[in-house]
Amino acid sequence: MVSGLTTAEIERRVRALMPGVVEDIRDLIRYPSVSFPGYPAEPVHAMACATADVLKRSGLPDAHLMEIPRGYPSVYGEIPAPPGAPTILLYAHYDVQPAKIEDGWDSDPWTPVEKDGRLYGRGAADNKSGIVIIAAALRVFDGKPPVGVKVIIEGEEETAGHLEEFAGAHPDLFRCDLFVVADTGNITAGDPVLTTTLRGVVSCIIKVRTLDHAVHSGSFGGPAPDALVALIRILSTLHDPQGNVAVKGLRESPAGTAEYPEELFRQNAGVLPGVDLAGTGPIGSRLWAKPSVTVIGIDAPSVTGAANILIPHASAKVSMRIAPDADPRRELQILADHLRAAAPWNARVTIQETGNDPGFVCPAGGPGFAAAKRAMEAAFRKPVQEKGTGGSIPLMRALRDAVPGAEFVLWGASDDAGSFIHGPNESVDIRELERFIVAQALLMQEMGEGW
Repeated sequence: MVSGLTTAEIERRVRALMPGVVEDIRDLIRYPSVSFPGYPAEPVHAMACATADVLKRSGLPDAHLMEIPRGYPSVYGEIPAPPGAPTILLYAHYDVQPAKIEDGWDSDPWTPVEKDGRLYGRGAADNKSGIVIIAAALRVFDGKPPVGVKVIIEGEEETAGHLEEFAGAHPDLFRCDLFVVADTGNITAGDPVLTTTLRGVVSCIIKVRTLDHAVHSGSFGGPAPDALVALIRILSTLHDPQGNVAVKGLRESPAGTAEYPEELFRQNAGVLPGVDLAGTGPIGSRLWAKPSVTVIGIDAPSVTGAANILIPHASAKVSMRIAPDADPRRELQILADHLRAAAPWNARVTIQETGNDPGFVCPAGGPGFAAAKRAMEAAFRKPVQEKGTGGSIPLMRALRDAVPGAEFVLWGASDDAGSFIHGPNESVDIRELERFIVAQALLMQEMGEGW
């Protein structure tokens, strides 16, 4: 076991490893490991094998494919803890979002391109960077870390996965003192932030009926109620004139210490010049702690197929992000009650619930989280802020249920200002990648020495 390394020694080791780290992530980017239904399975399986190979070469000799029922395999490996030392479970995922050059990429998304200190390609940030952070941290200790290590690299994070169910059925595989999830990131590269909360998400389909069949708008328009107009009126009640969610009784949470600069947010979101942002209050609060409601689909006649008729029935799917500590069933019930109550003309409304994934709040005050914060401060040479994430990672709640006493650290090498995850020209800042490898190694070193 390599022990007693100073911060400077760890930084030197990581710096020497970086050419190999960059080569590893370049190789991984070349696999179009899209796990969505309808995409070829071969590249996903090949990416799983390539991930296991990287981990084996990095000091995790038993890295292997772990079959997940009804899904793509995860990559799993384990190094037993030295006597008296804690165990850390390191998580990332190897599947990625779809990408093709006609989506707006400047180059082929599956051919890595390095430019101005960033490496471009699908998965560069989300989340093949997480794989190489884990691998390089093991290399710092020559595969003999001062703590026990479990590694799990998921193959279905971007789609409807099966690892949550698997974790519940096999909690011993996930037993650890600290989960380290390398699947979030900073707002801007070089400014360290720990993610402490994730919003949940609920959804439903609202169906509105007013007539038993379509009728001529000239013969019946006026007194006869149109279902699409009724649906539009219902949906318009979801927000107040400023864009705040107008559904009464929904929970809000504290937002953390970091702030999301408005100009950076406008740029990243692609808000057109002159268009106002929706809602009031700090961007971080609106994005990480408050609910947000979106209409993500409408079933109604298309413009090209429009005719002069009154619409007898129309439907919409409504998705709502909920506060990290909110009860998803309660929030969905409040949303459904609001939609029913907003119906004009006694229109017939039915609500079909389609999803209720809870948010997540990292347990606070434990030694693992404190050690991670110190490790980040040393690696970045700056104070660490805390923030939420507007999206959801359902696996976090499953892991907490499987290992109730474990702590969580959520971080990663993507940055909101430049990574553009899920979009064209995704990239990772190579210097940011290096800093997170240093932070990961420092965390392992401190937990091995002082648990």
